[in-house]
Amino acid sequence: MAWLDSLNAWLGAHPQWLGLAVFITACVECLAIAGLIVPGTVMLFAIAVLAGGGALSLGETLLLGYLGGLLGDALSYAIGRGLHQNIRNLPGLRTHPQWLSGAESYVTRYGIASLLIGRFIGPLRPMLPMVAGMLEMPVLRFALVSLLAAAGWSVAYLMPGWMAGAAVRLPLPDGFWPQAAVVACGIAALVGLSAHSAWHQKPRTILLVSGAAFVLLLAMLIGWPWLNAFDQGLSGLIQQHRSAAMDHVVVMITRLGDFRTQLFLGGLLVLALAIARQWRCALFAGGTLLATAVGNTVLKAFFGRARPEVLLDPLTSFSMPSGHSSGTFAFCLTLALLAGRGQPPRMRLAWILVGCVPALAVAFSRVYLGAHWPSDVIAGALLAATMCAASFALSQRFYRLAPMPARAWWLVLPVCAIWLAFSATHALPHALMRYEY
Repeated sequence: MAWLDSLNAWLGAHPQWLGLAVFITACVECLAIAGLIVPGTVMLFAIAVLAGGGALSLGETLLLGYLGGLLGDALSYAIGRGLHQNIRNLPGLRTHPQWLSGAESYVTRYGIASLLIGRFIGPLRPMLPMVAGMLEMPVLRFALVSLLAAAGWSVAYLMPGWMAGAAVRLPLPDGFWPQAAVVACGIAALVGLSAHSAWHQKPRTILLVSGAAFVLLLAMLIGWPWLNAFDQGLSGLIQQHRSAAMDHVVVMITRLGDFRTQLFLGGLLVLALAIARQWRCALFAGGTLLATAVGNTVLKAFFGRARPEVLLDPLTSFSMPSGHSSGTFAFCLTLALLAGRGQPPRMRLAWILVGCVPALAVAFSRVYLGAHWPSDVIAGALLAATMCAASFALSQRFYRLAPMPARAWWLVLPVCAIWLAFSATHALPHALMRYEY
């Protein structure tokens, strides 16, 4: 696309406009109809690469993308609320009625969950807010869901491009790119194999996923001594972009993965499921979280890897794999698998994608704060994926997990959310001092 190349060239020559470009592109990508016509995802990545080249900090880039996405959501919702059924006569929808019908059936079937999940499904993303307005979803409910969904979307769509731009700009250790390519290809192969098998409902998909995750985990555990350039380079890249303002946010995020938080969170989840009489789900969740915690403890003691020497008061426990990463991924993947029961493949995959967003945020926070190497958090995520998939396969062999009723979710989610909010904000000044560098 020649016009996109010209736009990138112009923005590269006029970096003072990059902030506005991020905001407008994010808005258009989330705007009804326009988001289906304009290649917003490609534009966002390209602009984020330019921003990572030194024009904008990571926090500024994510915030501008977040605000632009919120504006796009709000405008789309207002259009649907104002025009109601007349939106079928809008340009583009008259000739492509399937754009609207698909989003309408999605919102009708899944309600507010469609706004969370559909945010990460390209063809649906710009249409769902407008359909929510057309169907008169309450403004407050829509706003709360949009605030949450836009945050995850901003991180998922802008951070990779910004990191790529920053990596190109800064000097990196010799061997960084080959090692990074090996790690990226391994993760991409696992994700692609899992998604393909689940989408086409291959037999024994969950066993295949568990086995593939275990093989990749084993490769990471054996190969981390040969990933020094990758670990040193990525850690240094992230550390150079720390700021006092972002430290406050990242420390709040990292506290979601603290051992005490995860211990009580797992207990609350199992207890809430038991109170809701979801005994099989409680057994699956408890088994997954316990197996992940035990596996993490054993592996840490076995490998005895030292942490990065970044913090003023370094942590004394071992580093590989990251307990924050494994615990958070295990919890989020468990909820995602339970949420996807009884739903079509696309929704199950979308739930897992959404579940990975907060877990990725916690994993990133550990590298940002200098508490772990990148390979530590990757190994933690792979450990959680292995245990979760194996536990799910075992559960399905002896008893099938039925979809959880809405009443159970209304008990589980508020209890977990309240505890996480308390943990993130409790004694925050003391936590900030702990992660000074």
